[in-house]
Amino acid sequence: MPNDNPLKHLNLGQTTAYPTEYDAGQLKAVPRALNREPIGIRDAQLPFDGVDYWTGYEISWLNEQGLPQVAVGYFSVPASTPNLIESKSFKLYLNSFNESRFSHWQQVQRLMQRDLSNCAGGAVEVELRALTDVTGETVDDLPGQLIDHQDIRITHYDYDPGLLQVVSTTPVQQQYKSHLLKSNCLITNQPDWGSVYIHGTGPQLDTASLLRYLVSFRRHNEFHEQCVERIYQDLFALGFAQLSVYARYTRRGGLDINPFRSNFEQAPAVKRLARQ
Repeated sequence: MPNDNPLKHLNLGQTTAYPTEYDAGQLKAVPRALNREPIGIRDAQLPFDGVDYWTGYEISWLNEQGLPQVAVGYFSVPASTPNLIESKSFKLYLNSFNESRFSHWQQVQRLMQRDLSNCAGGAVEVELRALTDVTGETVDDLPGQLIDHQDIRITHYDYDPGLLQVVSTTPVQQQYKSHLLKSNCLITNQPDWGSVYIHGTGPQLDTASLLRYLVSFRRHNEFHEQCVERIYQDLFALGFAQLSVYARYTRRGGLDINPFRSNFEQAPAVKRLARQ
């Protein structure tokens, strides 16, 4: 019987040989439509704009004299691209630079921009920064009202949008944050820890129900980008005219993933959070 699993090409969950030289072929694409169509999103008519912001903390290569170079990388993948970039393949790709020689930083940056854009199917922005340029940056926080310390009982740890409740249908502007988001990798089931920011104008959310809903992702298996879009769709369905959802996940293998989706604003200017 043929294996028609659309994710069978991924390295996740498999024993993997780490590359010893630069190899763009390590990158693997995952069609965003695989998750979007089941939750009512069509790529041709996205209900939001957005970007997947990645930070790479384990980036290195050799200069022409064989001297290791190190950098922090900032990658911006538009939500409008047809593919997301599978995280393990991204790590393997970055590792493929470790023992390869390049004449200058700009060459490495251009290569990464070309390869990641080809994988995502659209223009990806890449910025490599020297450690001296980021030393001294402070730990940041998301804006909004923290909803994590409510005295409530929680019993649901399986995804349930039915937990969401509204206090009033009169539209109000709201801005919330929680550090209690946890989901699991779609392939390996490894935990993904994150903080989430919700901002918009719509029916007044019951904050206890919002927290219960976010905690219900605790056993949910889905990629970071897909969880954020699911949260967006569930909240938008309640009647939000304006809505932003932004999650910042902790790093694994030297990479953190920070998906942002909104129909009215840019992402808040946030540097890394305490757990990043």
